[in-house]
Amino acid sequence: MNKKLFTGKVNKGLLYQAVLMYNANRRQGTASTKTRGEVSGGGKKPWRQKGTGRARAGSTRSPLWRHGGTVFGPKPRDYSYSVPKKIKKGALLASINSKLRESKIIGIDSADIAEPKTKKFQAVLDALKLKGKSLFVLDNIGENVRRASRNIREVSLKNLNDFNAMDVLACEKVVLSKAALEKLDGRLT
Repeated sequence: MNKKLFTGKVNKGLLYQAVLMYNANRRQGTASTKTRGEVSGGGKKPWRQKGTGRARAGSTRSPLWRHGGTVFGPKPRDYSYSVPKKIKKGALLASINSKLRESKIIGIDSADIAEPKTKKFQAVLDALKLKGKSLFVLDNIGENVRRASRNIREVSLKNLNDFNAMDVLACEKVVLSKAALEKLDGRLT
């Protein structure tokens, strides 16, 4: 483990940028409204242009009318964007440092269990005295561990290469396996 990386310094600017990106990337962007051209009906001119004393009108689906179209309503679009790799790495490091500063990182030798039983994994959680949402970062996730943990709502299981700053910030405690901790330097540099 590189002591120069895990100093406890938290770059809030990088964290802000990363969280904004991850939240934007999760948005569906499926909100949609109909414009005056897309609303059904309104093909006939409601009354003649002149001589009625009323304001001129070309369609009953004008945005000014009831049952008319929406002027600048939302249309389906993609909100996702990407930040540079250095910002992602810096944000991950900052999130780990924030948990380190609060003493919310726990190290374990391994999370291997003999059989895929939720009761066995719950015993591991009880032994570690974990309450609330917790993130397990493992070097490689065994089938028994994956099956045993999937019924527990507060547990999030991530591979070393798959977790990000948002995962770390969303959890109360972070549990790192020894193998994952040794390889973490390579991911952050």
